[in-house]
Amino acid sequence: MQIQFATGQGATSTTGALALPVARDGVGAIAWGALDGAALATAAAAAARFTGEAGSVVELFVPVDAGARQVLLLGIGDGTPADWGKAGGALVARLLTSGVTDATLDLSGTTTAPDAVARLAGTATQRAWRYDRYRTRLPETQKPSLATLTIVGAPDGTDAAWGVQSAITDGMALTRQLVTEPPNILYPETFVDRVCAAFEGTDAIIDVLDEAAMRDLGMGALLGVSLGSAREARLLAIRWQGAGDGDPAVALVGKGVTFDTGGISLKPGAGMEDMKWDMGGAGAVAGAMLSLVKRGARANVIGVCGLVENMPDGAATRPSDVLVSMSGQTIEVLNTDAEGRLVLADAVTWVQRTHRVKTIVDLATLTGAMIVSLGNEYGGLFANDDTLAGQLAAAGEETGDKLWRFPLSDTYDKLIDSPIADMKNVGPRGAGSITAAQFVGRFVEKGVRWAHLDIAGMVWSDKPGTHHDKGATGYGVRLLDRFVADAFEG
Repeated sequence: MQIQFATGQGATSTTGALALPVARDGVGAIAWGALDGAALATAAAAAARFTGEAGSVVELFVPVDAGARQVLLLGIGDGTPADWGKAGGALVARLLTSGVTDATLDLSGTTTAPDAVARLAGTATQRAWRYDRYRTRLPETQKPSLATLTIVGAPDGTDAAWGVQSAITDGMALTRQLVTEPPNILYPETFVDRVCAAFEGTDAIIDVLDEAAMRDLGMGALLGVSLGSAREARLLAIRWQGAGDGDPAVALVGKGVTFDTGGISLKPGAGMEDMKWDMGGAGAVAGAMLSLVKRGARANVIGVCGLVENMPDGAATRPSDVLVSMSGQTIEVLNTDAEGRLVLADAVTWVQRTHRVKTIVDLATLTGAMIVSLGNEYGGLFANDDTLAGQLAAAGEETGDKLWRFPLSDTYDKLIDSPIADMKNVGPRGAGSITAAQFVGRFVEKGVRWAHLDIAGMVWSDKPGTHHDKGATGYGVRLLDRFVADAFEG
């Protein structure tokens, strides 16, 4: 779906659906222009108990010449940017497969900020995202019809604000595509190919390490996960020098297990198909980097994706094996299904040694225990620095990619001590998400600010949301983009 901006009044047109924004309790203040719809709107709103709540929609038909014009009353609540975003998502959800091909949103008579209008346009485009590549028998009535949303009467400055939202939307689309693809199509090598294609023509710097290069560097933790797979592992690094020469100010590190069987510690069959999105952390990092590059973020940022497939075969890592990480620390593997932390361990070490970063944020669909704790409403936040934790939490609240902070402590850390190695890769049953975070924290060097985001419940949804239909959500892109903007661009 395309977004376009125009001057004039949408109500003067007689084609396509017309959407009119309605503030809370504002049905009587709708700017109808030449259309005679006030009485119909009042009756329709009363019948539907419509009060202008953000994201609510009432549909009616207003007489025009010898025909009728489809009009949607679109609730914008209190008019905050978040409310405008909800409105954009609701409008597209109503019209996407309705048979309507073009719609107009008329802002005449509405006073709002450019950022709010851009937020609506961005959310509308994000909600329209579909991935029907493999659906060859989709009925016509289920195919998207809405091709264009025209916004008329937008305030000055909307074009610039839309440029930022458009970049974020492109980043979310990349993340969703990566998360949605089946594992026979998307594996470490093809993940790299997809990402390289997305960044083609930009000034991003991309480095790729194959297994031989990682072996030379001693990345035995990450490679230990890949031993049972016919697909070779990769380490993908995307650099953006938006502030000029110098080391990256922040590293975004993503777990990229393109399919997770659990390895020798095999998962139950029921639900294993969901493990195609166990690379959601890496997908979020790739999408966030695309967003930063496309909008020209004024910061030096590196995104690192540790990419593996976790499969069982005769060469796979066994429970009780000891792996040597790039840091030199040794790991007793008690459960091969606790593999994401092994990937992060070497990816975090690599980015510190290679690029001397002082702030790291890692993202991973790391633990089922996080879903038990938070469901699908919040990602888990762990941090060794209160300021960093606050910056991330604030970015989550602003964007809707919400986070909830969990504790770290020496007491929890002792739970992963091993009797024969420096650490074991799982602790006891209790506090599973915390001990997983403590594990990753052991690879963060002194003086480096670090946050770990466990997003296990957030990258995929079984129900529609404001920004997404069922399926891949694109979680993390808006969060990381806002975090970089607020904390590093000044």
